[in-house]
Amino acid sequence: MSKFKETMLKISNNDFYKRWLKNAWPYVTGAILLSVFQIVTLATTGNPWGVSGVFANWGAWIYEAFGGSVDKWYYFSSEGAQATLNAGILNHAGTYRNLGIILGALLATLLASQFKIKKIKSKKQVIAAVLGGLLMGYGARIAYGCNIGALFSGIASLSLSGWVFAIAMFFGAVVGSKLLVKFFM
Repeated sequence: MSKFKETMLKISNNDFYKRWLKNAWPYVTGAILLSVFQIVTLATTGNPWGVSGVFANWGAWIYEAFGGSVDKWYYFSSEGAQATLNAGILNHAGTYRNLGIILGALLATLLASQFKIKKIKSKKQVIAAVLGGLLMGYGARIAYGCNIGALFSGIASLSLSGWVFAIAMFFGAVVGSKLLVKFFM
């Protein structure tokens, strides 16, 4: 057996690896960590944790990198939005949080040996995935946030809108699950 395979076998049999990296964490641990991240974000930036607003900024920065201008767009017309765009993508704390979420999710998936490239079953699956992603993105923007910004940060900030978002998200998940079972299972 090669040295690499021996090392990988030792790691995969290690109790620390199994408990903290391979197996799923309990929901309570996740809830506590999310709460700590929310508190740290609010304390250090003065704003609740948000994800989807940063994606709008990324889109604007990319559009401007290709010669476009968003100065006249209503969403980016305020002085604060213009200051954010003028500062650049690498000078925005939300950029680093979102990159951390993306890279952290990838790392967690790789460490748990759960990364798989799946075969696309049909054109219908691709259309449903694209349509679902577009609807989720659109919904996040008209709701002024996603499940992090509108739900989690809303409830943590004692906002009624967070609870309204929770109810709407619950019913949306029920409908989405029914559609998934009906058309794709």
